[in-house]
Amino acid sequence: MSTPARAPYESARYEATTPSLRNETPVSAVSWAAVAAGAFVTGAMSLMLMTLGAGIGLSSVSPWPTVGLSASRLGPMAVIWIILVQILSSAMGGYLAGRLRTKWVAVHSHEVYFRDTAHGFLAWAVGLVLTVLFLSSSAIAATKNQGNAFGDAVHPGEYYVDSLFRTAHPEMGRNDAPMRAEVGLILANALRQQGMLPQDRAYLAELVSARTGLNKAEAQKRVDDTVAEARYAADGARKSLAHSFYWLFVALLFGAFLASYAATIGGRQRDNVPAHRAA
Repeated sequence: MSTPARAPYESARYEATTPSLRNETPVSAVSWAAVAAGAFVTGAMSLMLMTLGAGIGLSSVSPWPTVGLSASRLGPMAVIWIILVQILSSAMGGYLAGRLRTKWVAVHSHEVYFRDTAHGFLAWAVGLVLTVLFLSSSAIAATKNQGNAFGDAVHPGEYYVDSLFRTAHPEMGRNDAPMRAEVGLILANALRQQGMLPQDRAYLAELVSARTGLNKAEAQKRVDDTVAEARYAADGARKSLAHSFYWLFVALLFGAFLASYAATIGGRQRDNVPAHRAA
């Protein structure tokens, strides 16, 4: 007695669920052990080389103007070193991720190339996250230790507050901390906005005139000059920080590319595939 014929959709569902006809392996294509190994190597080499660069940089600078490297010369050298750190550490981590991964059987060479590239990129990404977490925790611990060692730190903006009330004959022992704190808030508010409010400018001019003995015009000029200097310094710091982020992005881009490419080299050597046959 013949079995009844199945409907087309039932046959398709039967074939898709039959274990012998499955063409997809249940094992993931990602070798997480190899990715973790490459990531730890990337993070360790980054920290080691950054520590070496910091030591070289600190030994090259000097508080004396005619000794050591200046900040204008040290900045480009630091950028080049950060790029080299990313290239070396990412290439080593990506190579290990490709070399240590499991060998894929019955997989097309193009798919193998893509998986090796993905392994290198994953090793770079995980290593970057580990490095950022370590540096963040170290920075927080260093900040706490510095606060416990030195107490209340002097804010850089207090220099401009002091320049407002500077006189030719300074007096010792005068307690004007509340007034200086108030002036610091006024200056900070002026830097956040496009300019100082007229009432704040007049108030500061009166304080400067009463504290230093200058006339109203000279006091207002000192206020304007001090605000201009503070704004120029803040703008310079903002531009320097922005440029450092741009170069950091370039360094990370180099690292991601080198890690992905080095993983393909390690994968080819793992599978004993010559470079001219990889395609």
